[in-house]
Amino acid sequence: MHFHIIGEIANVETIASGNRIRILAFLRKQYGPGRWRKLKGVARIRLSDGTLRRAEIHWFEAHGIGRKKMRIRRFLD
Repeated sequence: MHFHIIGEIANVETIASGNRIRILAFLRKQYGPGRWRKLKGVARIRLSDGTLRRAEIHWFEAHGIGRKKMRIRRFLD
């Protein structure tokens, strides 16, 4: 499902970091080495059909690499 984040991501929390990330080997191979963390937060998003929803978003992030593999975990409205 394709979506765009509208505004800021709020309530950002770290779910896992380092070896606790299941796909750490994939992330390092695909995007390079870094201090990878899995994060979650709440954001307002626009879906591909144009509707606006509030959703919990999960993604992976490393310093100097940025946010990767963002996905919608659940809708909050």
